[in-house]
Amino acid sequence: MENPMKNSSKKYTLFLSSLGEIFPFLKQLKISIESANSFPHSTGIASSASSMSALALCLCSIEDQLFGTLSEDEDFTKKASYIARLGSGSACRSIFGTMALWGETPLVQGSSDEFAIPLTSLHEVFRSFHDDVLIVSKAEKSVSSRAGHGLMNNNIFAPVRYEQARQRTALLLDALQTGDVEIFGKIAEDEALTLHGLMMTSDPSYLLMQPNSLQIIQHVRAFRQETGLPLFFSLDAGPNVHLLYPEEHIPDIRLFVDEKLAPFCENRSYLPDWVGDGPEEL
Repeated sequence: MENPMKNSSKKYTLFLSSLGEIFPFLKQLKISIESANSFPHSTGIASSASSMSALALCLCSIEDQLFGTLSEDEDFTKKASYIARLGSGSACRSIFGTMALWGETPLVQGSSDEFAIPLTSLHEVFRSFHDDVLIVSKAEKSVSSRAGHGLMNNNIFAPVRYEQARQRTALLLDALQTGDVEIFGKIAEDEALTLHGLMMTSDPSYLLMQPNSLQIIQHVRAFRQETGLPLFFSLDAGPNVHLLYPEEHIPDIRLFVDEKLAPFCENRSYLPDWVGDGPEEL
């Protein structure tokens, strides 16, 4: 298996080489990139999104410092989001804190397929929402997100999936504004299972979930039924499971994670995380 960090180096080089027309000054600079994650690399927890968004922000900062062309905050973030998307689709959302929307929809003014925009009409419960990532496996995933997206082109379920996504977007936006945690959680779980269902029905098909991923999902469902607490799961493009829940339920849910779910994680490891304020310039 190739070294994932070596693959990342190639990705950065190709990405920077493709930006010559957007940033002509790059040809005159010698750039050194140091990048690190606080979570396992290439396992489906958005390591590409975090690195490409950070790189896009750095490039826009350099341009602004040299030429002062991005004087307005909105212009800066819009361009940074556009550039980040060219490196990794989901990276365009990582430019912003709290929550962001990527994809044009008549439901949100200013939305676009070219860049993401911040979501500002949010109920307070979602501004401190938690996302604990259960590390089922730290191994590099067998199929990259880019390759997985490519397989959707010939997936017979793709047209229905796109329509389903549009319908769920409307429901999700409403839930985020009204604070409907139940609807939010249901959509998150349905989206996660749909994503992996599409992987299993592509040609060639592939499976990124592992037995322990399913064990965790079953335990989460049982816990929610027994306690009535709003604990929901999601899945990225990998085996690791995200636990989504309001901040007020931390004590009960962390106890449940430590006692029941941690044994299904590699070395019992999980990342307690929450909604953040967005990138910071160092």
